[in-house]
Amino acid sequence: MLLRNAVQLICYPNRIGNNLADLHTALETHFADALGGVHILPFYPSNADAGFSPLTHREVEPAYGSWDDIERIAEHFDVCADLTVNHISDESEEFQDFIQHGFDSRYAELFVNVDDFGEISHDDMAKIHIRKEKEPFREVTFANGDKARVWCTFTEQQIDLNYNSPLTYELLESYIREMTSHGVKLLRLDAFGYTTKEIGTSCFLVEPQVYRNLDWINEVSLKYGAECLPEVHDHTSYQYAISRRNMHPYGFALPPLLLYSLLDANSVYLKNWLRMCPRNMITVLDTHDGICIPDVEGVLPDDKIRILIDNIDARSADPILRRSAANIHSVGAIYQLTCTFYDALMRNDDAYIAARAIQFFTPGIPQVYYVGLLAGCNDEDLMNETGELRDINRHYYSLEEVSEAVEQPVVQRLLALMRFRCSYPAFDGHFELNYSSDSSVCMAWRHGEHYCRLFVDLNFNTTAVTYRDPRTGEERTLDAT
Repeated sequence: MLLRNAVQLICYPNRIGNNLADLHTALETHFADALGGVHILPFYPSNADAGFSPLTHREVEPAYGSWDDIERIAEHFDVCADLTVNHISDESEEFQDFIQHGFDSRYAELFVNVDDFGEISHDDMAKIHIRKEKEPFREVTFANGDKARVWCTFTEQQIDLNYNSPLTYELLESYIREMTSHGVKLLRLDAFGYTTKEIGTSCFLVEPQVYRNLDWINEVSLKYGAECLPEVHDHTSYQYAISRRNMHPYGFALPPLLLYSLLDANSVYLKNWLRMCPRNMITVLDTHDGICIPDVEGVLPDDKIRILIDNIDARSADPILRRSAANIHSVGAIYQLTCTFYDALMRNDDAYIAARAIQFFTPGIPQVYYVGLLAGCNDEDLMNETGELRDINRHYYSLEEVSEAVEQPVVQRLLALMRFRCSYPAFDGHFELNYSSDSSVCMAWRHGEHYCRLFVDLNFNTTAVTYRDPRTGEERTLDAT
């Protein structure tokens, strides 16, 4: 494995301070011994979707800094960066050339010409997995006045790439080559499930094409010294398929499972999942998106999911809804719950530390979102200002705010857990899920003479981490818990 087995941070390039230089300062000042890596959300020039509408992946947005800043961070931390494999910006050089020259453009085949599919029936339209309140197409007008339709799954600014064209593969390889040359070791493959366009299907995770796309990206990434983290929110079976292809799957089932376990004092479903979850996961409790529900369907019973949703509803903004007529197995229409993880747990410090301890003992590499790292609360002002529901969990922290937040007792406890997870050798060994009652969790790691154990009582939200001191052979208790 190319990556260090240590906690990673998830953060924007401009929300811990104003830019990448400020981020580097905060990392070195407060978190140097508590992190082994950092996932920096899109730092490229972009015109929509908080960076996820990149004009290119070969440049750093000047307002954030330069590749020198990325390289400086990469000197001490494994850097994860987003590779937006489904689309590029309508302000990109490639799409602007297409607008200027139409189908005579050398980039014309880079985009999906909807009219090539012929007439799309109402029934076929109903099957398409959509992400907005309209069909996933956009009409474009060329410089000569002619018109055409291109596929755009997300916003009108994000133009989907055509995976039936060699131009797409050439473009992506150029991106991967550039990113890895500046120290990026992990590529998060954003929205890869939407790369498959086949009328008569959902056009989402269409097999076997989606795995051919993934396997090619993974092969090229490994050639340039990077691993892949495909991002998909859907049935947990997809995470196993990703794991079998020697890529890191997300453990997206863990956040709702942990919330249900802690709020209902019931560990049965969590432990069932821990027995079978992929061992090479990247685990999260919170991200720049909301708390996703599809990932836990089939793991947590439908009635328990409804209990969880109803419990969190009062502490959450309006949920983000699914917009797919074909998703017949969903529980209601809720796609994401929108609140910070700390608020989801009613700002209960002990419950929050219990959740993080379980995450850190779960197999895989744990990632901690920057708002969660600082035990941040719902930012309703930002959400109301922008109208974006997910901005409730996307606060802009000044460096002064970061310095204040790290002094909170709950953050100090969290940092102690993170330091232990980053440094204790047992986590490089074998995972054990020990017997415990239905209202508790007992997990352990063993590697040679190193052994550590976690016990969480869900009734009282108490957490105990014990470990063997290799110098004395004595059992010690981690103070943070």
